[in-house]
Amino acid sequence: MIMRNAVTSILVAPLLAAIGLTRPWPAFGQAASDSMPVVTLAEARRRSVSVDPNTVAARNRIETAAWERRSAFTNLLTPNLRTGLNYTHFSQPFFNFGTGSISPNATSATFEATYSLLGAGKFGALKSSRASLESAEATETVARFRAALETDAAYLAVLADHELSRVAAERLKRAEEQLGIARVRVVAGEAIASDSLQLLLEVSRAQLAILTRDSAVVASRLRLGRRIGLDGPSEAAPLDSAKPPPLPMSQEEAIAEMRKRGPEIEAARAEERSASADLFAQRERYFPEINLGATKGAYDSRFFPSALKRSQLAVTVGIPIWNGGTRELAVARARADRNVARATREDRERAAAEVIAEAYHGYLTSRGGIDLASIGVAAATENYRVQRARYREGATTILDLLEAQVALSESQATLIQSRYSARLALAQIEALLGRRIFEGSTMNPTVR
Repeated sequence: MIMRNAVTSILVAPLLAAIGLTRPWPAFGQAASDSMPVVTLAEARRRSVSVDPNTVAARNRIETAAWERRSAFTNLLTPNLRTGLNYTHFSQPFFNFGTGSISPNATSATFEATYSLLGAGKFGALKSSRASLESAEATETVARFRAALETDAAYLAVLADHELSRVAAERLKRAEEQLGIARVRVVAGEAIASDSLQLLLEVSRAQLAILTRDSAVVASRLRLGRRIGLDGPSEAAPLDSAKPPPLPMSQEEAIAEMRKRGPEIEAARAEERSASADLFAQRERYFPEINLGATKGAYDSRFFPSALKRSQLAVTVGIPIWNGGTRELAVARARADRNVARATREDRERAAAEVIAEAYHGYLTSRGGIDLASIGVAAATENYRVQRARYREGATTILDLLEAQVALSESQATLIQSRYSARLALAQIEALLGRRIFEGSTMNPTVR
């Protein structure tokens, strides 16, 4: 029996050395370049809102809506002004009414002012522009917090992938140590050759896990870099590992707050007001149109005419009767848009309880999972220590040792995922409420 184990170990050892599985593979994802920028969570949030396409579009929509409001306001208070200068040369002289003589030239200069007292949708346009500005501002808030949430996810992914890569490296280190012990025991005839092969398989699995985790680090760094406006990767500065504190509100309070001032619900309400204002503007076109006009003109045969000057005032009243159903079609479309906006707003108000409860309990579950995962790590660590000692003494099998090694790595990964899941759940709650819950904390820096 001893001779057979020795022979088998002699055959296995060269195989291990030949294929190089007893040495760790290069972990390319962990090799951070010195030139790679490192950002904090607060800086990443600030930079992301300045480059995120949806946030940029929302800010520009605010600027456009502000100019729309200014235009509607000035159109309500000020008249439309127009001036013109005309010079005409004829092939034959004619009687010029401006000079009262025969001349081949005719010039005129006019200044016109018109003002609509009623009709043309002026009041509706002002109301619509005010609602459009409110809608644009609410939409920008939604876009800003969504961008911050996506940035938080990218930032936390970098940190989580780093820690998971470290766990994989520790798994490989433990497997290599046990492989060395198993080889000694096989040579000494205290274990069978299959122990070395089982540990060799565990080494290869750990090496593959390192490559997988390091690949995830590379991808998450690039994702974070894109979120903050870089062409290449970016590194995330470490966060504190303290357990997240309890939420300073109940689920019912969070639901009530979201329904009252949540960004998405505020945006839906603003969209409804904007649609109602558009409907009012379309209905205003049924009113009579009353316009005031004033024209002052000068006529001559030379530039800068002054031979004859005339002024006129005009009041025109137009009563729209029928225009082929165009107004009715516009009113029907505006009414349909208003009804859709109202249904959307009501649905979001009803959904507030669902989305808040999901994020709220996700935070509670992840936070509670941290304690459970910590206990799991402690238990798995002790179990691995016992199984390792027993295997050294030949009191247990290699399968029990491998099971303890795998359980320890999985418990460590579960703890990491629980910690970052809690942070991400908190970021989701903050995005729904439109504010930071723990102001000034290192765990959740304020978005600027």
